[in-house]
Amino acid sequence: MVASARTEPRGSMAMELTIGDPTLMARLERGMDASEERLRALAAEARDPYVAEVAGHLFGRGGKRLRPLLALVGAEFGERRPERRPERRPAAADPSAAGASATGTAATDPSASDLSAAVDATVDAAALAELVHVASLFHDDVMDQGLTRRGVPSVNARWGNTTAVLAGNWLLSKAAQLAAELGPETIRLQSKVTNRLIMGQIRELVGPSDDDDPLSHYFTVVAGKTAALIAMALQLGAVRTGAPDRVVQALAEYGEHLGIAFQISDDILDVTSTSEVSGKEQGKDLAIGVASLPVLLALADERPEAGELRALLTAATAAATEGTGLPKAVALLHRCGALAEARTVLHARLLRARTALNGLPDGPATQVLHALCDFVARRDH
Repeated sequence: MVASARTEPRGSMAMELTIGDPTLMARLERGMDASEERLRALAAEARDPYVAEVAGHLFGRGGKRLRPLLALVGAEFGERRPERRPERRPAAADPSAAGASATGTAATDPSASDLSAAVDATVDAAALAELVHVASLFHDDVMDQGLTRRGVPSVNARWGNTTAVLAGNWLLSKAAQLAAELGPETIRLQSKVTNRLIMGQIRELVGPSDDDDPLSHYFTVVAGKTAALIAMALQLGAVRTGAPDRVVQALAEYGEHLGIAFQISDDILDVTSTSEVSGKEQGKDLAIGVASLPVLLALADERPEAGELRALLTAATAAATEGTGLPKAVALLHRCGALAEARTVLHARLLRARTALNGLPDGPATQVLHALCDFVARRDH
């Protein structure tokens, strides 16, 4: 696949990582370009142009492209990892000459054909991971009343909540169709994670019961909504290239911890980063009362600043949206130490992710996973 020209700025996470293997990084970038082309093609399969436009709204709109990257990195651990894409040459005019060329072609060289199939399956795995993720973004923005996503109006802001929900459902149906094409193990992974994702969204919507610990509830939600998708991406790539079961399990464990750390960094960025950096409104979660980790830690604190923040959030959430309460709430989060404590939890999760990497063979792909931990660690600084 040849990536089409872009009009949007590129912001993939791979471009922000530093490892000592430029060949691998170039291969990952090509794979992500190919997966985006695949995503646009999948959206275009909708028979209704309106559905195609809405479903493809966020494709090629920047973003870190973390999940496609992870699927491609996971594929590097398999026995059939895509080292390169074989050149596709025109078929010979004389059928008797087909396969006679000393150079061979993808159609006549079995090893080249197998390699091409491995590349295509890996690109499809990367596209599948992003399909499920983007569907979850459509639904999240409806639940959170988000107005922007990846620097552009969200689907619900542009077309309405009903359309956003249905478009998200359509993307999940395309993900299921693609999984069916990739085989039973992929179907199992995709269906299990979709179930965890929906359960996470429901738990977030309902909130903790009177008997639930708010922090435990938070981590259960994050595990379903974020960590499961990240772990799935790594597993999809590894499964598609025949990685050993122990490697697939190590990647899944790494992905679970990295995913939780990534969400914590998102929580911190919600109140510390500008909309130009994050691509969504600053303080959106805080303004609508989402129980992010810094807020939960602050509300559990016994210092006066925490009590003041609690009163501010419970009595006048609307003030934050008007711009008067938000700066004060952010200041209180800093003063009571909640942001610093959230960063401590983040780094503890990253340590657990790095520990899971001990079960992987040393090499450039494992270095990429370490570099991703480094990226998340410095993401909000």
